[in-house]
Amino acid sequence: MGLTLVDAGILIAFLDEDDAHHSGAKRELVSAQQRGDRIALPASAFAESLVSPARRGESSVAAICEFIERLPLLIVELDSEIAVEAAKLRARHGQKLKLPDALVVATAIQRGADVLVTTDRGWPTKSKLGYRGNLIIL
Repeated sequence: MGLTLVDAGILIAFLDEDDAHHSGAKRELVSAQQRGDRIALPASAFAESLVSPARRGESSVAAICEFIERLPLLIVELDSEIAVEAAKLRARHGQKLKLPDALVVATAIQRGADVLVTTDRGWPTKSKLGYRGNLIIL
């Protein structure tokens, strides 16, 4: 059993059938389940994915939380190791990697994720990021 880490864009796309990345996000989540991977989302990306539902109201946030429990999707808490790794990534890559994205990559590195899935095509390459797993960019 491996670990697939997804960023906010994947969850957002999966939940919105009109999103341009919906089919790709669905494909990657199903693929992770078929491999028997645990599927995880950094807490920072979880917060990012809840912004739009929060604008719609508490019931929308509750629906997303219920979905995450049913998937199941593990929420990875931000700890000091991830924070230090994210700061180093952000310092090294400057404007090419914003802090929210650096937190996602740092979580993947620190937790040893086998697969990291994102919709962000602006990230540096996985070798430049120092990520050894499989980076999938939709």
